[in-house]
Amino acid sequence: MAMSTRPLSRRALLATTALAAAALATLAAPAAAQAPAYPNKPIRLVVPYPPGGGTDILARLVATKLQEAWSQTVTVDNKPGASGVLGNDAVAKAPPDGYTLLLGITAIVQGATLFPKLPYDPYKDFAPVSLLSSSTSLLAVPNSLPVKTMAEFVALVKSQPGKHSFGTYGNGTSAHIQGELLKSQAGLDLIHVPYKGAAPLVTDLLGGQVSAAFVDVGTARAHVKAGAFKVLGATGTERLKMAPEVPLMSELGYKHFEPKGWFGFFLPAGTPAPIVKKLSTEIARIVRLPDVSQRIEELGQVPVGSSAEQFAEVIRYDGPLYAKLIKDLNIRLD
Repeated sequence: MAMSTRPLSRRALLATTALAAAALATLAAPAAAQAPAYPNKPIRLVVPYPPGGGTDILARLVATKLQEAWSQTVTVDNKPGASGVLGNDAVAKAPPDGYTLLLGITAIVQGATLFPKLPYDPYKDFAPVSLLSSSTSLLAVPNSLPVKTMAEFVALVKSQPGKHSFGTYGNGTSAHIQGELLKSQAGLDLIHVPYKGAAPLVTDLLGGQVSAAFVDVGTARAHVKAGAFKVLGATGTERLKMAPEVPLMSELGYKHFEPKGWFGFFLPAGTPAPIVKKLSTEIARIVRLPDVSQRIEELGQVPVGSSAEQFAEVIRYDGPLYAKLIKDLNIRLD
């Protein structure tokens, strides 16, 4: 039978279009109904540092609450090595499906300048999810050092060139950047002494083997309460509740000490926006839980629980500032 080539009437065309749309909707309905809700399988939370540290403790705290809320297993996977690079890289290269999560720290943006060849791009290969918490640092000096204020410390160091030192958690750490920044702005002759972590640094600071150190509040908290060392200044933008008498570095006339250390969650870039938002909303809710906030504060942190957009804004500010400081101060890892 020959097929008619006469054009369809407007009514017939509309009817044919409606039938086609209905058919497509019928076909799509089962597929939509079958689309699994997130999450529908275990989630891996990567911590790029060893078990037992602050990052690990925070990760396990949130993992437990996520598991309770979503009835899905959330496993903390410690992948230490290369100052966090190994763990970060594992997440950057993971499928962007929401089932591999990273708890990173400020070092993830600092590393963009410190490491000449990273296997990932900190700004392009991760999707910020939520800022978990933030922390400030304290400039501490031994009780044996005959100073009580920043002005007295600066005067003492200038009067004894080559005699004094500042300790840090290691080359390229926030403590190193802060120490070099103080040296530069105050015109001090201070020898940098890098340590392998907080414990040996604090031991030598208490014993007077180093003249000063920028120590994070979590590490310093108990020692400050015990009066084990003197605190001359604090980083950040607000005075500390635990030591409101300690002036901010900005109040003392020093610049670029405003950025806080932070802990934040990331997913691989390309993760669907609804998944990012669901995780961000849930983490923010968890952080606001009284028992979680209390535990974070006990660790010397300030609970945050931000949106993905708010966390991305922090990264956009901190990244370029740290890049400039690291280059201007000639900070290297070797």
